[in-house]
Amino acid sequence: MNESEKIRIVFLGTGTSTGVPVVACDCDVCTSPDHRDRRLRTSVMVQVNGHNFIIDCGPDFRYQMIREKVEDISAIIFTHGHRDHIAGLDDVRAFNYVLNKTVNVFASEEVINSIKREFPYIFTEKRFFGAPQLEFHIIDNNKFMVENIEFTPIEVLHHKLTVFGFRIGNFTYITDANYISDQEKEKIKGSEILVINALRKSKHISHFSLEEALEIIGEIAPRKAYITHLSHFIGLHETIQQSLPSNVFLAYDGLTVELEQELCTKQTPG
Repeated sequence: MNESEKIRIVFLGTGTSTGVPVVACDCDVCTSPDHRDRRLRTSVMVQVNGHNFIIDCGPDFRYQMIREKVEDISAIIFTHGHRDHIAGLDDVRAFNYVLNKTVNVFASEEVINSIKREFPYIFTEKRFFGAPQLEFHIIDNNKFMVENIEFTPIEVLHHKLTVFGFRIGNFTYITDANYISDQEKEKIKGSEILVINALRKSKHISHFSLEEALEIIGEIAPRKAYITHLSHFIGLHETIQQSLPSNVFLAYDGLTVELEQELCTKQTPG
């Protein structure tokens, strides 16, 4: 069924794997006093129907939860298994302790294997005391439900690695990509809000450049678009923002965006 709900998107982090500022760098961006130029590793929280869905859980996860005063999460959904997107998973145990609950994790089989290599103690046959308590759900390039909300995966390429973006209602989130097939673009069309990555202004082997991201935005034609997973090479936030189309914005940490729309939900039998 379809229900009218408000979606609230919170940008937990908008930086690349190094974060910004970069350690030991004294460039204009890394020394900028503008808070919008200070970027934690990329992650987003989607709030809908009383639930907090976290997309990616990087090394800054603990601080991001504290900064946004998050008291509960309904699920973590992973785009891919690179460390800057999974390394904060151990900190989920705080929710286990405080709320006495197991946290649901949705990820491809490949990503779950990456998590097993990074956090082997989570998967021991005999429970390791202090390990996060997680319930893993394998996803593929098919729609799936989380807390009765429909998620549509968008399969993209991060050089040669398959990465999932996700569409929830008319909101689409894509990070760590440099290629989207025409077939997958069809899933994105009609989105009111599109979030897409652009690492820097020059071309990169595994991320869209700013120009390439703008081309995708022009093709999809969302009402608004936000650019994330930014490195210090992108330039100063204020300078770059002035050069963008009127409906395109550089995302920054702590930015919140809302839209109200009809969501596809699944009724729980009563």
